[in-house]
Amino acid sequence: MMPMSSDTAMTFDEKSPCVYIMASRRNGTLYIGVTSELQARIGVHKQDLIEGFTKRYGVHTLVYYEMHETMDAAIKREKQLKEWQRAWKIRLIESMNPEWIDLFDDRTGDIFDGPADRARQSR
Repeated sequence: MMPMSSDTAMTFDEKSPCVYIMASRRNGTLYIGVTSELQARIGVHKQDLIEGFTKRYGVHTLVYYEMHETMDAAIKREKQLKEWQRAWKIRLIESMNPEWIDLFDDRTGDIFDGPADRARQSR
């Protein structure tokens, strides 16, 4: 995992509607979900606390996420992404996170900006 400084971590003080993509490994099995509490949801996936797709297929790496203004907008985007071709999903992930690093810090529970986001912010 690439070292990251604390200034690249997102803080989620309030409920924040979000669509996220998790992967079993680079170019592996993908899972698309929606939540208003990203940190808590990723923790549940990583600990295999509920039966389901991510536990069954070992999908534990947060590789992409996008924030939305409303839960309705996030749900609409989730449905759209689930209809996409696999190649489009991979391009989307790599636009934010070309190395497929885990954007969730297991030690602190922080969610990091993707490398592409950090590069854009430094311009």
